[in-house]
Order: sequence, then structure tokens, then C-alpha cells
Amino acid sequence: MSVSAADAAARPPQVSSPVGGGRRQPVAVRRWRLGDVPAAWLLIIPVLILFAITVIYPLVETIRLSFFDIKGLGKPKFVGIGNYIKLFTDPAFRNTLWTTLVFTLGTTAITVSLGWFLAMLCSFAPRRTLPFRVMIFSAFGVSEAVSGYMWISMLRPDRAGLLNSVVGIFSPGFAHPWLGDPDTALWMIIVAASWSGVGLPLMLCFAAVQSIQRSVLEAAYMDGAKPLSIMRFIMVPLSMPGVRVAVFINLLGSLRAFDIIYVLTGGGPVRSTETVGYFMYRESMTQFKLGYGAAATVILLVAVLVISIPAIIQRTAGAR
Repeated sequence: MSVSAADAAARPPQVSSPVGGGRRQPVAVRRWRLGDVPAAWLLIIPVLILFAITVIYPLVETIRLSFFDIKGLGKPKFVGIGNYIKLFTDPAFRNTLWTTLVFTLGTTAITVSLGWFLAMLCSFAPRRTLPFRVMIFSAFGVSEAVSGYMWISMLRPDRAGLLNSVVGIFSPGFAHPWLGDPDTALWMIIVAASWSGVGLPLMLCFAAVQSIQRSVLEAAYMDGAKPLSIMRFIMVPLSMPGVRVAVFINLLGSLRAFDIIYVLTGGGPVRSTETVGYFMYRESMTQFKLGYGAAATVILLVAVLVISIPAIIQRTAGAR
């Protein structure tokens, strides 16, 4: 039977494979078809368009604005890296960098260590501690603005504030402006931010502990290991993946903190609680220095990338 040229062209190429005795048998190889492309692009193009509008364009525009001196409605003036030079020679911005570092490390250390410790304790009785875990995690769902207003009532400078009332039990007449004192304002914000952030590390670390094979724990019990020894030598090392994820998420969240600072102190007193995120808002929206604020935004972006890229590389290498 004769075969037409069109049928022969439509057939996939035959690749021979060795079979016993040195003989090679033809193996069909599926040819890439142009008809597969449109469906794939139709699925991904809407996502790419949305990503370009909401992420790529604002990012590029912010970087572009950081090279201009823009004051209010005045004509933009190209200054190159002048805004960046001015940032790092500005004492207020250097103080902001230090405040951001203290706030980021402080909130991350408190939330992750406390959530990790509670996860270890809850893992010994998962069912009985379920209501306890739900209550702690529910605080994570409270917005930072609402959390800030809750803490304002507790940190009032008079004796009507909850914290002053508690301290007043041991020291009658005690009253301290916790948010009005530069020496205590930042630490109170760290405590307030940590309160609502413990829930996520608790759940991540608890999930990591629950993924430990039961045979490992049962073998430790049979060998006579005490609960503290099991926690120290088995649970803690094997729960490190959850801890690393919790640290990564908390570092990013703390770097971008704005709402709770805006509600509690507005960057004061004397700009002692002003982070890079709030500095960006202050310079752009209240001082109308759009180029200067954009440069601060780029610095914040670089800080986020410095933290994100090593973590992404590590997770990608682990997946391979």
C-alpha cells in the first residue's frame, strides 16, 4: 500500500533503540506541536498582565522616581544617585535604619522563640491543647491597626492604663508614659507587634513537630528518655525546617511594619520609633518629597531581597 507524502510528514520520527543481539528497534518520539502553545499562553497571559500592572510597573516607576528630586507639584529634577547619597548622610535615616534593625530582630526573636517553645509543649498533648492553640493563632488574624488601638488602652500614660495599673499594685501611684518616653516606646511597640505574631510560628513549628515519625519518639520513650531530653535532642533538631520558615516570614513582616507604628506612636516621640517603612511614608506623603521617599523604598526593597534570595535558594536546592 502506498503512503502519501502528507501522511509520512505527519508521522513522528523513528529513533532506534538497542535491543539484545545488537539489533535496534524504532522508538516513537512525540514531536512538539505548535497547536499546544495557544492554550498555554491563554492561561498564563492574564496572570502576567496582572503581575505587570500590580508589581512590575510600580517597582520600575519607584526606582525611576528615586533618581529625581520631586517636591510637591513642582517639576521633577534629575539628580541621579543624589537621593541615595543624601539618605546615608541624613542622621534621621541612619537612626531609622538602627530602629528598623532593633525592631526586626526584636519581634522576630520574641515571636519565633515563644511560638517554638509553645509548639514543643503543645506537641505532648495535641488534642488537649487545641483550644489553646486556636486562641493564640486567632490573634494572628487581628489586623495591626486594631491591635494597635487595643494596646493604646493598655499603655495609657495615666493610672487608667492596664500596665500602669498592674505595676501600681506593687508601687502605688505609679504612672509612666510608655509610648511617650523615647527609652520605652520602641520596646512597647516590639511587645505589641510580638503579641499578634506568635500564632504563625506556633502553627509552623507545631506542624514540623507533628511530622516527626512516631516510631522515633516511641523508641526514645522505650529507651527511658525523659520529656525534656526528647524535646532537646529529638523535637528541637527535627523541627528546624518550620523554625526557618517562621524566621523568614517574620523578618519580612517586621521589615515592612507600618500600621502598628502609625497607630501607636506615629514614629515618635522624637522619631525614636520610626522604621524605614514609616520613614518612606513620612517623606513621601507628609513632606511631599516623592523622590526622596522612593529612594528609601528602594533601600527597603534591597533589604527584603537580601533576606529573601538566600532563603529561596536554600528552599530550591532542598527541593532538588
